[in-house]
Amino acid sequence: MNRRALLTGLLRLTARLSLPVAHASGAALGWLLGRIPNPMRRVAARNLALAFPEMAAVDRDRLLRDNLMETGKLVLELGPLWLWPGARVLALVQGSVAGEEALAEAARRKRGAILLTPHLGAWEMAGLYYSSRYPLAILYRPSRLGLDELSVRGRGRLGGQVVATDARGVRALLTALRHGEILGILPDQDPGLESSVFAPFFGIAASTMTLVSRLALKTGVPVFLTWAERLPRGQGYALRLWALPEVTTATTLEASAAALNRGVEAAVRTLPTQYLWIYKRFKTRPPGQSKLY
Repeated sequence: MNRRALLTGLLRLTARLSLPVAHASGAALGWLLGRIPNPMRRVAARNLALAFPEMAAVDRDRLLRDNLMETGKLVLELGPLWLWPGARVLALVQGSVAGEEALAEAARRKRGAILLTPHLGAWEMAGLYYSSRYPLAILYRPSRLGLDELSVRGRGRLGGQVVATDARGVRALLTALRHGEILGILPDQDPGLESSVFAPFFGIAASTMTLVSRLALKTGVPVFLTWAERLPRGQGYALRLWALPEVTTATTLEASAAALNRGVEAAVRTLPTQYLWIYKRFKTRPPGQSKLY
């Protein structure tokens, strides 16, 4: 059996679980990751040491263990979020979304908007929620795991238009903005040295995409940041939404990118256990700086 078939089968298997069982199983997986030496634990520990140097070692170790358990939940919730019927997924959202009125107003006026969904909480849940309510074009980076077909279908099944991070995808984003639609973008990937600038993130120079800032500065559309907090014991998700006006009103591309990173960092600090610390966010270094991993 090839890797694609195996992963697809595992996703379909986890989709048969209730969310409380999926999250409990994921927490158990994360508990093991926290106790067995492995690359994910090493990267997460390194990131936490870089981001929270002032934190006592015992507290950082506790945060690491909690974060790996949340990462396990993230893995096992993918099947339900991608494969459950849309109504069942949307029923997982608990309460209203504070601040959504501004996004809804932009959609009503067909002004266009950029909706940032960082690797915080259940970003797949956030994308599904907003795509069910607004015309949303979702940018994604093709996976090396062979799951593109399944992920595109899962992410787009409630109305979102899913486009890849290539020239055609960027053109589709520009067209969507011109039509007053909303763009959904993951803003905290490491894009390397191309189409990026270095901007502070937790006090560290981080390679930061310029796409969001270029679009915001060129069009003047509002920028929002959102995430879906994973509630305990599989009770569902609470969505948060913030406006990031400085991304659009900045006077330079570098200042806009810095405002973007400040917004993501502020959100992560509200929920550090649910950020994707296993990702090598600081892999690309400015010329002359040594590697951090």
